[in-house]
Amino acid sequence: MKPFLLLFALTAIFASESAAEKPVHLFILSGQSNMAGMDPETGFMTEAKKLFKDEKVVYIKVAKGGQPICRWLEEWQDIAKKNGLDENHIKRIHKGGTVEFYQPILDQYKEMLEKHHKFESVTFCWMQGERDANGGGQPAYKDSLKLLISKLRRDLERPDMNIVIGRLSDAGQKKPSWGAMRKIQMEIVDEDPSGAWVDVDDLNDREKDGKVSNAVHYNRPEGYIILGQRFARQGYALIKGEQPAEDGRPGDQAPQELEKKENKKEEKQEKKKKSAKAASLVLTEVGHE
Repeated sequence: MKPFLLLFALTAIFASESAAEKPVHLFILSGQSNMAGMDPETGFMTEAKKLFKDEKVVYIKVAKGGQPICRWLEEWQDIAKKNGLDENHIKRIHKGGTVEFYQPILDQYKEMLEKHHKFESVTFCWMQGERDANGGGQPAYKDSLKLLISKLRRDLERPDMNIVIGRLSDAGQKKPSWGAMRKIQMEIVDEDPSGAWVDVDDLNDREKDGKVSNAVHYNRPEGYIILGQRFARQGYALIKGEQPAEDGRPGDQAPQELEKKENKKEEKQEKKKKSAKAASLVLTEVGHE
């Protein structure tokens, strides 16, 4: 083989190996309507590509509006009984439905694993709970979500799986069950060393006739774009061993910080001008003497 052809072949091989060795990070996006309403290709993937740079990010999405957590968890009815829900209450929430959304996560994960062979990290992003809060299912929610997370870590064989929970918005704050659900979601994050949360209280403000109301669903498209960005940023922090934003709004302080830096820069320039002017006056006075 001629030298330049050999060099070309070796370069192609090394380039191929380099591409294959790129770390791949998988995000699992799951939940009910606000997760279903998020287009991962806009806010989420756009932000993830910026953050991870040359590393590869992929996702699977299993979400549907109006679904209680029992659609992800076979053991929910037993957990509900254990936490004091009576049979009628359980029937009202469960409605004889099936566990529709757990196996699809496992199936899509398997398909992704066949494509990429290995994941550097796996992060579970969860945006769900409105249905359970409205139905009075909060007494069973904490044990249910903790079990769902544990089962995923076991069945995906990823005990290191990160979790990012989107806390319920402030839409239903007048209901005690809604406030209790928000508290439960925060407890789960606080108790999990690989957990972070996303705040959405600023994504659902609607103004009409001079009055501001908090809707269940977020503003389109900006609310869902920001939601995706926040999931990506909090996940990135967990993956890289950094501190996730404690207020659930990662990156939101950046414009303010930039403004502060710009102000400081202007102050320094102004000081330099004053110093130069003062020095010029001194030299002028010396010259006159």
